[in-house]
Amino acid sequence: MLSVRHLESSYGPAQVLFDISFDVGEGEVVTLLGRNGMGKTTTVNSILGLVRPKAGEIAFEGRPIRGLASYKVAQCGIGLVPEGRQIFPTLTVEENLIATAATRFGTPRWTLQRVWALFPRLRERRRNLGSQLSGGEQQMLAIGRALMTNPKLVVLDEATEGLAPLIRAEIWSCLASLKAEGQAILVIDKNVDALIPLADRHVVVEKGRVAWVGTSGELKADASVKDRFLHV
Repeated sequence: MLSVRHLESSYGPAQVLFDISFDVGEGEVVTLLGRNGMGKTTTVNSILGLVRPKAGEIAFEGRPIRGLASYKVAQCGIGLVPEGRQIFPTLTVEENLIATAATRFGTPRWTLQRVWALFPRLRERRRNLGSQLSGGEQQMLAIGRALMTNPKLVVLDEATEGLAPLIRAEIWSCLASLKAEGQAILVIDKNVDALIPLADRHVVVEKGRVAWVGTSGELKADASVKDRFLHV
């Protein structure tokens, strides 16, 4: 579904990504792991057209998307749950969801009713402004907003950062439900142990390069990967 090959990206003269390559298959959950500042978010932003790569190829469902404007990448079927949530604070929960609703690929899989079913708390708060929600509720809203675009691939950047353990567990349960439905997901997060039972494959990024790729079973079996690349 998503193919990234030999991706290189820079901020001005400072190169951040060096020869990044990985894939996300249909229905797969793939993680980007690594310490802070290693290039994970830059990789996502390069895929989404928020950073313009200097080299490499990015394809989605066989279509080249490198260099497309971010809104055109979204129209291809990629939905983003951004770092920091970035919901609309002056719109209600329901308005936030309606604002991103799209039906580009036939009958929509995701409607308000389906989002309410996935996150009953959002239904309860549907008349509240985005600014009146807790951090966990805002994260649920950010996920619901991405789903309302009816994406083929959902990208989550730091999906549970700063959330309480119970809310984190609720987010992981949500992602497990999406996976069971065949939703392809690319997720960045620091909670490695929570991602092992959820993800099919993991891509570890170190100083802008792919340092390790493997399955959850391989990651669980090789403690040296966590020690070398993931522990602070």
